[in-house]
Amino acid sequence: MKCILCERFSLSHICTPCQEKFLTPSLYKRKINNTQVYTFYQYSEIKDLLYTKHSDLGYYIYRLLAQKSFGEFARSFALEREDEIFASIAIDDAPKSGYSHTAILNEALKSDHIKVLRNILRDESGVSYAGKSKAFRLLNPRKFSLKPFAHKELILVDDIITTGLTFSAAIKKVEQEGKEVAFCLALADVRSNKNDKGYK
Repeated sequence: MKCILCERFSLSHICTPCQEKFLTPSLYKRKINNTQVYTFYQYSEIKDLLYTKHSDLGYYIYRLLAQKSFGEFARSFALEREDEIFASIAIDDAPKSGYSHTAILNEALKSDHIKVLRNILRDESGVSYAGKSKAFRLLNPRKFSLKPFAHKELILVDDIITTGLTFSAAIKKVEQEGKEVAFCLALADVRSNKNDKGYK
């Protein structure tokens, strides 16, 4: 097959040189509802790849992006107490177009310190935010349902942050159920820039 970025022969959809050149993640930060949100790419860096998520190709692209970012994060993630475990929950991981892109990201977090939970947080509104304005999003808020789970502290997972309203609604729902969001992870933030970069 050909690499979708450089069109050279490749055994994967994106060749190794292009992965190293274009898909090496950084860590960006932003706060929503006093909760730290970390993202791995500027939206503009991987915009065309994110557009594949509602196609068959998107499954392979999201798996690759997940391993390059969420997987690497999980491998380096350490807690003060060795026996401490956080849960990770994907926002609305119901399959669409044959798979769930947020579930793929969440699965990449599986590690000794992170327990991946599935089908826990679902949006019952039925509204699509793709390409919609902030005004539309404010008028059509997410309506999340949360299934019971044992862990007290958790990590919330999504693919893209635009206005931050989805994370905000998810955090509110989780806190209403007596749980604590340690931090949020997303693949890309539309608002991120090089000045946001850092691990603090």
